Amino acid sequence: MNRNAVVTLNTLGLLGITGVLFMGVVFQFALGELPCPLCLLQRIGFAAVMFGFMLNLIYGPQQRHFGVILIAAVFGAAVSLRQISLHVIPGTPGYGSPILGYHYYTWAFVIFTMTIIGVAALLALWNRAWDQGATDAKEAHARLAGLGKLACLLAVAVVLLNVVLTFVECGPFQCPANPVDYWMFN
Repeated sequence: MNRNAVVTLNTLGLLGITGVLFMGVVFQFALGELPCPLCLLQRIGFAAVMFGFMLNLIYGPQQRHFGVILIAAVFGAAVSLRQISLHVIPGTPGYGSPILGYHYYTWAFVIFTMTIIGVAALLALWNRAWDQGATDAKEAHARLAGLGKLACLLAVAVVLLNVVLTFVECGPFQCPANPVDYWMFN
């Protein structure tokens, strides 16, 4: 696997996780479901995974960037698994509406797990040529041109949107365990 394929996979990974985080915002408004504190922690996990992908796109694929992705995905998977365990007892209602039969936190666990497996596979296929990062500014700019730059801009915009919405929901206070309305509009 060559360096360009790895950059393409990082771009697709960044776009995919950005889409997942954006869909959380869409469901928040379309279905009127405010994210709980565990949901917000999962969104932080997705944002941290996106940060690792962005590091790979901006500075070239490096093992430490994949490490950031792995640590963030393990954190997100642990939070998701915690939320799944809270709702797995029979008779306990799930939080939020199901999407294709599963709740958002179950999907988050699946996506974090797939991210861990995918990054582990990329690391297993590690090539020494990847270690030779772009030192020339022209090569670095070419690497981030086009779809990579768009993916980074979309990722930053979606993360900022989530930060603003979290403040609107919780304000400068601790978020309620079962939110029913926005702090700013209360």
